[in-house]
Amino acid sequence: MSKIAAIQMASGPNVSANLIEAGRLIDQAVAAGARMVVLPENFAVMGMEERDKVELREKEGEGPIQEFLSRQAARHELWIVGGTVPLEASTPDKIRAACLVYDAEGRQVARYDKIHLFDVSLRESGEEYNESATIEPGDELVVVDTPFGKLGLAVCYDLRFPELFRNLVEQGAELIALPAAFTAITGKAHWEVLVRARAIENLCYLIASAQGGYHVSGRLTHGESMIVDPWGVVLDRLSSGSGIVVAEIDCEQLRNTRRTFPVLEHRRLPCRLS
Repeated sequence: MSKIAAIQMASGPNVSANLIEAGRLIDQAVAAGARMVVLPENFAVMGMEERDKVELREKEGEGPIQEFLSRQAARHELWIVGGTVPLEASTPDKIRAACLVYDAEGRQVARYDKIHLFDVSLRESGEEYNESATIEPGDELVVVDTPFGKLGLAVCYDLRFPELFRNLVEQGAELIALPAAFTAITGKAHWEVLVRARAIENLCYLIASAQGGYHVSGRLTHGESMIVDPWGVVLDRLSSGSGIVVAEIDCEQLRNTRRTFPVLEHRRLPCRLS
């Protein structure tokens, strides 16, 4: 068995300050015995305006955010799922929201670009989000081998698309990292039930690392970072504010569960009605 941690933050517009806070929380996770940590979406910057992150975009393999992730992984001999990092897109006015994975030697071993973009209006609060104005979507699913099991990657709004998670499992995923920054309204309504549902229906671990609290921009994020086992049990959670959640995962037990309760093998798609 191995311990894995999800880190929760309430990031602001200052990259240096956010990296200091992320480093402090990584230290806590390591002290708790974690061998892999998952950072939240936008951990390095939650700007005053959505376009702020475009100005801070990095080339893949270069820049202070990626250097921080690599250095932390190597220093602690720790696997890190780096939330999302704003990387260059095909046009200069957008970014790729890239979830980067670093191994215990500080090498980048995987990259997933967020596929589903949050373009919605929330009537309850008057909030409007238009991620496609500043983010270029990805188009590839990613599963990477780790010492802890096969790790699938998803980001925030992806959570609402169960077919993405089922495809990750069909590619071998046993645990799925989900960096996120759910709004307070949608999080209260749907976050926990969706996280637990994705774990249950795919018989996998879900490591959901969230932004949680008030941000300098005035935005409020839901929090409730949690680690959920394949039976839907919440192993640890944090309601709001900066902190960590830590839990032991056992992929051998997961594989035994999949063998004795083979729901993934029982799926039957009905014939199309004429």
